[in-house]
Amino acid sequence: MAVIKTRNLSKTYNTTTVPVEALRDVNLEIQEGEFTAIVGPSGSGKTTLLNLIGGLDNPTSGQVELDGKDIGDFNESALMDFRLYNIGFVFQSYNLIPVLTVKENVEFIMLLQNIPKAEMEKRAHQLLLLVGLEDKLNTRPSELSGGQQQRVAVARALASRPKFVLADEPTANLDSKSASNLLDIMADMNKNENATFIFSTHDQRVIEKARRVITLEDGKITSDEARS
Repeated sequence: MAVIKTRNLSKTYNTTTVPVEALRDVNLEIQEGEFTAIVGPSGSGKTTLLNLIGGLDNPTSGQVELDGKDIGDFNESALMDFRLYNIGFVFQSYNLIPVLTVKENVEFIMLLQNIPKAEMEKRAHQLLLLVGLEDKLNTRPSELSGGQQQRVAVARALASRPKFVLADEPTANLDSKSASNLLDIMADMNKNENATFIFSTHDQRVIEKARRVITLEDGKITSDEARS
């Protein structure tokens, strides 16, 4: 079943000089439970595509459907609710809340979902143990390295057991061991909870784990390779 569909999806950014076509008529279907990498050179449209799929930006033209719903039909409140309960984001820039501790950052989405406190704390502890930060529960993001902050961001994205995880260069700031551990965690969640993962990446480690590799160049899909 296709849980993500894009139809003639285009995005043009109007800069001060000339318009920049970041995406051009992208048609894509992602099946439930896929573990997919979107690859391509810098400026190819990878991050733009993830942002449009996640409803973080609006297309110039075209449609995005998630779970059979055209997210362009949502008002801002409905879109926020849909993201809250269905999508986990991993940003290259981490986007952690600086005044909250590591544990509070991971719990934050669950707090918004009104998850019971005991369940929320248990889930946060489990995830921080998995990403090797169980000793940093009460630490602020500013006291962590870049790699540690990325691990917190991944734990936060997985905390609410989302249907979709959109990860923009999730291993960019990680050493080989941390990257491998994180990819194993996400692969386990993909297998055990049937979450659908889409990565934008340059990282060969992510590409090797992916079961589908989609290549973008100049805002267009140039290849789409399924793997066993």
